[in-house]
Amino acid sequence: MVLLISIIVLGLVFDYINGFHDAANSISTIVTTRVLTPFQAVLWAALFNFVAFFISKYIIGEFGIANTVSKTVYEHYITLPIILAGVIGAIAWNLLTWWKGIPSSSSHTLIGGFAGAAIAANGFVAIQASVILKIAAFIFLAPLVGMFIAFVFSLIVSYGFKHVPHTKASMWFKRLQLLSSALFSIGHGMNDSQKVMGIIAAAMVAAHPLGIGMGIKSVSDIPDWVAFSCFAAISIGTMSGGWRIVKTMGTKITKVTPYEGFISETAGAITLYITEIFKIPVSTTHTIAGSVMGVGATKRLSAVRWGVMKNLMAAWVLTIPVSALLGAIIYGITKFFI
Repeated sequence: MVLLISIIVLGLVFDYINGFHDAANSISTIVTTRVLTPFQAVLWAALFNFVAFFISKYIIGEFGIANTVSKTVYEHYITLPIILAGVIGAIAWNLLTWWKGIPSSSSHTLIGGFAGAAIAANGFVAIQASVILKIAAFIFLAPLVGMFIAFVFSLIVSYGFKHVPHTKASMWFKRLQLLSSALFSIGHGMNDSQKVMGIIAAAMVAAHPLGIGMGIKSVSDIPDWVAFSCFAAISIGTMSGGWRIVKTMGTKITKVTPYEGFISETAGAITLYITEIFKIPVSTTHTIAGSVMGVGATKRLSAVRWGVMKNLMAAWVLTIPVSALLGAIIYGITKFFI
């Protein structure tokens, strides 16, 4: 029971860290365009992170991404020590990238840590390669989809507003950024909260054969309090902010205006909603970065700082293997004590 409670608590800690680590994704453009102050922006994003719970629970009616994440490792190989090591490894990598100001993926960090610990315990037979490969593919596909949607949407909107005076158009886009930021925050909440839900659900399933009180038979039996807690934790984390990453996302990739902020956030939100439909856990970081690139590319290709993007891509590609290695190392250490 103590081990299961420890995993749940650490999972919620990870969700909290995810909130302030990824807060920049939904507020960076709205802050850098001065639509809202940083304090107002994090409150705005946190509110809609939490609204996402009610949309997932009562409108969509399921938590499909949580189910996908729980299938990273075959059920009969999942144990509580494996999950514990995976979560600790994910927390370590998340804090390191936050400290360095690198907008890496919390999603892939969690999945990598979980898979790495399972491999250390049982070898590669323990992981569902098809699930991991699908998730890994979206390291590249999510930013590309976001970039394409942003590029097309930007052309459409710019054509529609071509006869509107610049000052008036800028005022409208500042107002619309409130909507686009809210839409992206809902997508962030739906996508990222469910990843921790999937890990906690896997732990509860592993606890069931052991006769532990909070154990459940399948992921679909996950209690509502788990879902509520995960969405609440990420919302509180978002309120804590993540100012190191705001600078990279809002200014270093390309200079962003209210018009471009609205386009990139809307395109990012659409991308997240599409992946939610197909139950694919993607990185909100990758999604919004691709969208910002797409907006910048409509001006001219040189408007995008490709050198910064190259560094970000390197960090993204390394996230799963590095977090997997951390999960494996921590499992090797913890097995002597558990």
